[in-house]
Amino acid sequence: MELKDEIIINAPKDRVYAALNDPEVLKRCIPGCEDLTKHSDTELEAKVVLKVGPVKARFGGDVVLDQSGAPDAFSLSGQGNGGAAGHAKGAADVTLTADGDTTILRYEARAEIGGKLAQLGSRLIQSTAKKLAAKFFKSFAETVDEGIAA
Repeated sequence: MELKDEIIINAPKDRVYAALNDPEVLKRCIPGCEDLTKHSDTELEAKVVLKVGPVKARFGGDVVLDQSGAPDAFSLSGQGNGGAAGHAKGAADVTLTADGDTTILRYEARAEIGGKLAQLGSRLIQSTAKKLAAKFFKSFAETVDEGIAA
C-alpha cells in the first residue's frame, strides 16, 4: 500500500523540521499514541492503539530516522506488532520546501501488513491509513501553528 500527499504548514521550515523531531509533538499528533520514547536522535519506540474496522489492537514498535538529507528531507522506517491482530512495517520519505513564511511538507509512505489486519481487505486498510495520515498531519499543522502563536 502506498500513500502520498502534501500539506502547507504556517511556519518556517526550520520550525517544522524541529517539530517533526520532537517526541512530545509527535506523541500529541499520532492517532492513538499512548507512549513515544526517544532512545537516540535516530531511534524511537512507540505504543499505539488503533482500531481498523472490527479489529482494535495495541501496537508496540520501533522507528528509525534517516536524517542525512536534513533539514530539507528525511526518511523513516519502522515495524510494529499488534499481537493476534497482526503486524505492520513501513517507511516514509518526507520533504520540506520553504515557501515564504510557510512550509510545504510532502510525504510518500509505503506499508505492509500481516495477520488479522491483512484479512480485512485492502479498501478498508487503505481508507483507514489515509484517514490516520490526514488526522496526523492536520493535528501536526495545528500544533506547529499554536507554537508560532505562543
